[in-house]
Amino acid sequence: MNISIITTQEEHYKYSQEICETIELSALLRGTGIAKRTPEYIQKKMENKDAIIALDNGKFAGFCYIESWQHGKFVAHSGLIVHPDYRNLGLAKKIKSFVFDYSLKKYPEAKVFGITTGLAVMKINSDLGYKPVPFSELTSDQSFWKGCQTCTNYEILKSKDNKMCLCTGMLYDPKEKPKDPPKHPFNVKISNRLKSIKEALFLKK
Repeated sequence: MNISIITTQEEHYKYSQEICETIELSALLRGTGIAKRTPEYIQKKMENKDAIIALDNGKFAGFCYIESWQHGKFVAHSGLIVHPDYRNLGLAKKIKSFVFDYSLKKYPEAKVFGITTGLAVMKINSDLGYKPVPFSELTSDQSFWKGCQTCTNYEILKSKDNKMCLCTGMLYDPKEKPKDPPKHPFNVKISNRLKSIKEALFLKK
């Protein structure tokens, strides 16, 4: 395979629909919540050079985009997806590392954050130097949290006044020490335990 990871150009707009479908199908198969995006939204990110795409000789292999909040004070990487044909190859980590470095160059003063329920994403973030934090340390921009409305867990987030959900908040502050080696090693057992506790608390019938 000859997979290239690049910043999106106009020639990549045609992949917008496939990207949205792949993201949504992946969420359904995992049974996890996800904020849905339209092809038009994805294309807008591509136009603004806030998106990264992975291609294998023209075939869509993976994608991720950048969102900025509070006038560039915070940025987040969203929509990270790898096509089923290219999973278990370490591509997600390569895409995440690429978009991470790219966002630090484009938004050098911004804190980089994310919320996720995926252990694989948490592991990648931890390796890059993110640390788990309460939601209060993330952006206060309501437009970010509004984007969670299409997530299946939104009612939990809403009931907790945007302060807690099944997702884990993670943050990288560029003003701290360099990302290597990671300061906050990821522990799968602890993360699984915390996730189980959250589910027991929030998903009570």
